[in-house]
Amino acid sequence: MQLVKAELAPRMERPRENLGPRAALAPYFGTIPNAIVTIACVALIALLVHRSIQWLFVDAVFSGGPAACKTGRGACWPFFSDKLRFMVFGFYPYDEQWRPITALMLFFGACGISMSPALWGRRLLAGWGVMLVAAFVLMRGGVFGLVSVPTSQWGGLPLSFMLSFIGLAGAFPLGIMLALARASKLPVIRVIAIAFIELVRGVPLISILFMASVMLPLFMPSGVTIDKLLRAQIAIILFAAAYVAEIVRGGLQAIPKGQYEASAAMGLHYWQMMRLIVLPQAIKIMIPPLVTLFIGFFQDTTLVVIVGLLDFLDTVRSSMRDPQWQGIVVLEGYVFAASVYLFFSTIMGAYSRFLERHFRMGHD
Repeated sequence: MQLVKAELAPRMERPRENLGPRAALAPYFGTIPNAIVTIACVALIALLVHRSIQWLFVDAVFSGGPAACKTGRGACWPFFSDKLRFMVFGFYPYDEQWRPITALMLFFGACGISMSPALWGRRLLAGWGVMLVAAFVLMRGGVFGLVSVPTSQWGGLPLSFMLSFIGLAGAFPLGIMLALARASKLPVIRVIAIAFIELVRGVPLISILFMASVMLPLFMPSGVTIDKLLRAQIAIILFAAAYVAEIVRGGLQAIPKGQYEASAAMGLHYWQMMRLIVLPQAIKIMIPPLVTLFIGFFQDTTLVVIVGLLDFLDTVRSSMRDPQWQGIVVLEGYVFAASVYLFFSTIMGAYSRFLERHFRMGHD
């Protein structure tokens, strides 16, 4: 007598949903309150789009100078043609601005290649190291016939990307070590990690930058100075590491206890268990909060103005404070800065959702 059925059951197709126009619009117009909210939102969006197009194109001034923009009611496009390069590159020498452009292209190219999880590995990590060294040499100069440009003249968009990316890249391994130290069974290590995390998270970033700029040189030997860009970078790394540590700790706590017990049963020691079993699973869970943290720090680099560095938003503000344009351009610079931040933040958010789908961590 055959107790197990050898043939597989026929595959059933998923029932097709009614996706007609009426079914698609039902959530928006199904009830009177829904219809009122939908109509109000559509009207508001239409009004905003109409006003934006009118301000950006219909009533805008496309030629002339400050005098022409005084009489215009729309956007002042000559302001961008006059100040765009300063807003993007700051005080970097005008004739040498091909170097930060090349460094940005190298950075964006490396980011584009790294977006494919199939290419992740040691070779990609080594490629990032070569790219960062090449970008730094391009920006700094002093070799290969390049004119030396001090870091005090770096600014704009390249500075924002450098501070945020290197800050998060340096904070990630430090944050992992802090999270593991906080979960350690050794009391001294655990107390030191908790004290550092809570102390850093308990003060704003601007205070850490101020201490790095003013207090750190006081602890250095006489005659020894640290570049202010390096001081700001170290402050951002230490500040971000405390937040990364809490994100990592949350990811570690989300791993079932059975994973730890199974790793111990297989004979793996602590570091093997973390490197091979626990951390790979925890990192998948940490993707959304890590991307959120990266977006936040990309926008918070504007605080480096306290140490005398001009990031992208600060160069935009400086352009608007130019006596030639002051009082004439009010919204143009901020709209441009908001558009740039929104563009890159949207790309980061979209890539985060891609990684969630790739690792099948989504719930939709």
